[in-house]
Amino acid sequence: MGQLLSKAKEQLYDCKLVTGKLRAMLQSADEQVRSLKKQSMFLSQIAAKTIPNGIHCLSMRLTIDYYLLPLEKRVFPRRENLENPDLYHYALFSDNVLAASVVVNSTIKNAKEPEKHVFHLVSDKLNFGAMNMWFLLNPPGKATIHVENVDEFKWLNSSYCPVLRQLESAAMKEYYFKSDHQTTGSSNLKYRNPKYLSMLNHLRFYLPQVYPKLNKILFLDDDIVVQKDLTGLWKVDLNGKVNGAVETCGESFHRFDKYLNFSNPHIARNFDPNACGWAYGMNMFDLDVWKKKDITGIYHKWQNMNEDRVLWKLGTLPPGLMTFYGLTHPLDKSWHVLGLGYNPSIDKKDIEKAAVIHYNGNMKPWLELAMTKYRSYWVKYIKFDHPYVRGCKLGE
Repeated sequence: MGQLLSKAKEQLYDCKLVTGKLRAMLQSADEQVRSLKKQSMFLSQIAAKTIPNGIHCLSMRLTIDYYLLPLEKRVFPRRENLENPDLYHYALFSDNVLAASVVVNSTIKNAKEPEKHVFHLVSDKLNFGAMNMWFLLNPPGKATIHVENVDEFKWLNSSYCPVLRQLESAAMKEYYFKSDHQTTGSSNLKYRNPKYLSMLNHLRFYLPQVYPKLNKILFLDDDIVVQKDLTGLWKVDLNGKVNGAVETCGESFHRFDKYLNFSNPHIARNFDPNACGWAYGMNMFDLDVWKKKDITGIYHKWQNMNEDRVLWKLGTLPPGLMTFYGLTHPLDKSWHVLGLGYNPSIDKKDIEKAAVIHYNGNMKPWLELAMTKYRSYWVKYIKFDHPYVRGCKLGE
């Protein structure tokens, strides 16, 4: 009996030891899981910011051919339509040739009167030649198209544009690219997104300056697909507002407090934290009211106050919400369905009824990490039989 009790005591102590070891193993496993999740998110962010080889190949081939063209062959037809206020005008700012081609192609394919549609494309100097060459080789039927280089807008300089002054500053570049950012955190990688340093991303606040002769313009992001005729948007009464947009808030989601720093007195004093957010991506802008309200001046005021990023951190949506506060007319949600770049559970009926679908989020349709169930809506507007597309293996 004594021997048995002695053994039982030893076993009891062994149980405590085993329990301790198991707890240590569990804690170690939890840390490994957290680390792997961070790495996975980091890699997905990297993938989302990377230009696929096929698109890079397409851009390079088009650029070479464009600069081999004689000057007289670099001109698009129907230039007289560019300032005609009676036509339907679109603004598209992009450095992605394939994405821009889908936006234009899908809009024209679903337009009832394509000859009345005018596309104003702006790209950067790196992709300007490629963008021109693609649409010279693939003209949009009877529609009008024009491509400009943002770097040639001489009025867009750091003395006039506060965000350009900030983007050029050493402090801003250090903020986005400084070496002591942890490379494993997905949130930290947001600071390294090149789009925040691109003037193309901020050009949306200067539409009347870019298109002074136009009354209205429909702004489109390059990660959208048009599925219906959009001319009805020009008939929507904005009730004296500047911006027609689809609201994105539901219950507590996507309200102003998600985007702005309400601990700052300037924000708390001027905005309602529960005000409903809205989406960039498909926006009808009344440029006449824009000029009367001096919208660009309002934007400059807030951008100057955010020199040290105390009002908001990233992107163009927060300053957009502030600039167009009280000046945005809500559009019917069927005009613009969002989330195809991050939300796997969008109702198929909502997608098919939508005039515009938007791949906002990291899973862009031109990337390998795109959601397969949504990709077909985008792919059907790509010209896979084009020799450049085939040569760059974009169909594989």
